[in-house]
Amino acid sequence: MLKLFRYLKAYIWQVIVLVGAVALQVWCSIQLPAMMADIVNNGIVKGDLDYIWTTGVWMIGFALLSSACAFLANFISAWLGASVTRDIRNDFFAHVLSLNISEIDNFSTASLITRTVNDIFQAQQAITIVLMMGVRAPLTCVLAIGQAIATAPDMTWIIALAVGVIVTLTALIMAIVMPKFKIIQKLADRITLLTRENLTGLRVIRAFNNEKLENRKFNKTNDENAKLNATVDVIMSLQNPLVSLVFNGTTLLCVWIGISLITKDFAYLGNMMAFMQYAIQVVMSFLFLTMLFVVLPRASVSAKRVNEVMDTKSKITWEPETVGKPELAPSVEFSHVDFAYGGAEEKVLQNVSFTAKAGETTAFIGSTGSGKSTLINLVPRFYEATGGEIKINGVDIKNYAQRDLMRRIGYVPQRGVLFAGTIKSNIVFGVPEVDEERMRLAARVSQSEEFIEKLEKKYDSHIAQGGTNVSGGQRQRLSIARAIAKDPDIYIFDDSFSALDMKTDAKLREALKPVTQNAVTLIVAQRISTIKDAEQIVVLNQGKVVGKGNHLELLKKCRVYQEIAKSQLSEKEFADEMKRSEVSSKTGAKAKSGKEVKHA
Repeated sequence: MLKLFRYLKAYIWQVIVLVGAVALQVWCSIQLPAMMADIVNNGIVKGDLDYIWTTGVWMIGFALLSSACAFLANFISAWLGASVTRDIRNDFFAHVLSLNISEIDNFSTASLITRTVNDIFQAQQAITIVLMMGVRAPLTCVLAIGQAIATAPDMTWIIALAVGVIVTLTALIMAIVMPKFKIIQKLADRITLLTRENLTGLRVIRAFNNEKLENRKFNKTNDENAKLNATVDVIMSLQNPLVSLVFNGTTLLCVWIGISLITKDFAYLGNMMAFMQYAIQVVMSFLFLTMLFVVLPRASVSAKRVNEVMDTKSKITWEPETVGKPELAPSVEFSHVDFAYGGAEEKVLQNVSFTAKAGETTAFIGSTGSGKSTLINLVPRFYEATGGEIKINGVDIKNYAQRDLMRRIGYVPQRGVLFAGTIKSNIVFGVPEVDEERMRLAARVSQSEEFIEKLEKKYDSHIAQGGTNVSGGQRQRLSIARAIAKDPDIYIFDDSFSALDMKTDAKLREALKPVTQNAVTLIVAQRISTIKDAEQIVVLNQGKVVGKGNHLELLKKCRVYQEIAKSQLSEKEFADEMKRSEVSSKTGAKAKSGKEVKHA
């Protein structure tokens, strides 16, 4: 929790004003019982009406000043709590964005959402209450006890007894509920996860008529959370009646002991009344401290969860400036690259080597789980290769500054991702300064222009969060347009044509050729029709390269590629393609032989 309080350093002057206001308010409050005792002893007992009026006016002044200081302190503490929470949340969000994909996966998206919203809110409550009560309660307690001893030393044991009972009760309650706070936060993570999962997969749930199953799963977690919260609330609710019992008992003891002393000396009446108020102030200050004991344990659990993320250092480090001079001609080179996920025994990629050149398309194909998407994700350093070397434009990928590397890459994920805004804001997402002409070119090449022009507001048409108001194919095309608008050195299409029909796929690939003629194009695909025109196709099987060449070469020499082609083409189409590969092989052999004879 202390780590989060360091954010108060930026508001040191406001904290000083707050402490000053609290100190002045407490001092004014402490003066009132003494003045009241003075009125009784020197005014009422002696019948001095002028003294009563004069002291009463002073009491009103102190009361007004105390109220004004209390208002100022509460206002500043609330403002500081909101400001510090804003700063924590900004830093938390920025830090999450700086983590690599595997580190984010370790926490889970649902947990990060809960920590961003719920856990930081718990921290805000703690910071606000500490600012309000952290100075006021201890200061009131110390000054009130001092005044009580000076006023009626014979009765101070009553305060000690009351404080001892309150501290014991609070310690017992906290010992019971503290472990339950951790469980509650984990259940909050689970509820967020289930909510997000079900809202995302709502269509699938309805299609399989599984609403009851998902309801049971959610209700089970929700019921567990409700029962645990109810248990904690019941235990915590015991605190108020117990404190009230102590409060009332303290008052009765003060009256009982005070009356016995008044019978000996009537002038003790004022002291007894003042002591009662000091005793009440002490008990109230400890009551406020118990509020801290209620909030801080829960907030400390939340703070640990926030700090757990904030203390996570990204394993991928970036150079502040790119080391070395990248070549003008774009290229991507993998040299004996290995990759394994953290904690995994087996490698996902093993000894992968290839070179992708400018103006050429390099495609990756293989069965599910062969490592295609993982390989592609190593290029923008979403993951770090565990072995080998990757070079972009002739420079080791580890020597790039993050901004420099990312500006060279146009990335299109498997699922089209759109952000709330407009069609235009989504297309120019990576390059807000791009001109109108390039934006429209990107839309035209990605085959988005046709549906955009049919919309009433064209490029200013609204896009809902996640792009839920457009179809899957339209989302995919707009994601492709976003990469094209960036005009990068390297285009990465991670199975980005899967949501497109065959006709649109063919038109888009044809339109892409002139746009990507000076860039490296990397494509992950499941369909052979998407990649058969690629200059280089890399075939993966269980993380290893088992074939490399163009479409016809691989049909001739790569068994895995033949099996993929056979599963996707009709018997006639497959036979025709095999004949083409035979002809191409013979033609290539003759051409090679002719060159050798000519050379001889």
